[in-house]
Amino acid sequence: MVTIVGVRFKKAGKIYYFSPGELQIAAGDGCIVETARGVEFGHVVIPPRQVPESEVVQPLKQVLRSANAEDYARMEANRRRAEEAFGIAVEKVKEHQLPMRMLEAEYTLDDSKLIFSFSAEGRVDFRELVKDLAAIFRTRIELRQVGVRDEAKILGGLGSCGRSLCCATFLGEFEPVSIRMAKEQNLSLNPSKISGVCGRLMCCLKYECEVYEDSREVFGTCCKDTPRLVDVDEFYHEVEEESDYYLDLLKEDSIQEVDYQMMVETAEIEKNTIEDTREQSKNRPAKKKRKPKKKKKEGAKQEREQSAKPAGESAAKKRRRPRRRKAKPKAESKGE
Repeated sequence: MVTIVGVRFKKAGKIYYFSPGELQIAAGDGCIVETARGVEFGHVVIPPRQVPESEVVQPLKQVLRSANAEDYARMEANRRRAEEAFGIAVEKVKEHQLPMRMLEAEYTLDDSKLIFSFSAEGRVDFRELVKDLAAIFRTRIELRQVGVRDEAKILGGLGSCGRSLCCATFLGEFEPVSIRMAKEQNLSLNPSKISGVCGRLMCCLKYECEVYEDSREVFGTCCKDTPRLVDVDEFYHEVEEESDYYLDLLKEDSIQEVDYQMMVETAEIEKNTIEDTREQSKNRPAKKKRKPKKKKKEGAKQEREQSAKPAGESAAKKRRRPRRRKAKPKAESKGE
């Protein structure tokens, strides 16, 4: 077992583990630690605790000392200097006409390095910019390119829920989010509905995904004895076609006044259209019965045969003349 403390350098930054040594440190205290960027000021967010060695990345660096009043004053001074340096860097970027957007500037506690964070669509040749900034500030300059999610984390903003962005408030690390999580929660797959201000899938899709997976394993997708529920899509194309859809909605209590009035009008229109179709069906004239096709064919055949025969034959059949009887020969006399 190893004793560690969790240190965070920004409000919603990643938590790094250090060894407290013999120092008495509690959560919320400031401390001075040495990192790959130099000596930095951080806040303890995880009090000293023992964890297995397998969960710690070796070598584990040690906390140098607890922060004092001088360290807090230097940190505030560096913050004001970083704001001035940020404005100068933005002007230099415009002079060099570089396709990059400056996000923030940050001094290390010992003033050994000035770090600029920027975002860009591709690679940027900023060698001339670094030379100009180094000549102005007389210190080591580091330019760090970040992605769209880190850009939203640095700038902050409001999400579609109306609250501050999770990444800028409490999320220390970005967890992978996939479109499968939205499908499992029966959410709309419209990109504008499930994407954040950064243009990527919202991080909050990960929050309840495990709950849906567990409930699906326990209860299944649907009951065997009951019919499966209709999956309602975003725009209610299929559901609006069902009869009495708007009339059922009027029974709900959570409908606002504007929506209620709109649905009343829609229900009346739907009812009137149904009545009109019924009246039209009643007023339609009855269809005449058609003669069977077989009789038509036989009648046409007889007409063709009669037209083909001469007129004399037809008249002879209708009226026959009586036959003449032949005269009998006279009997010869026997005397002759």
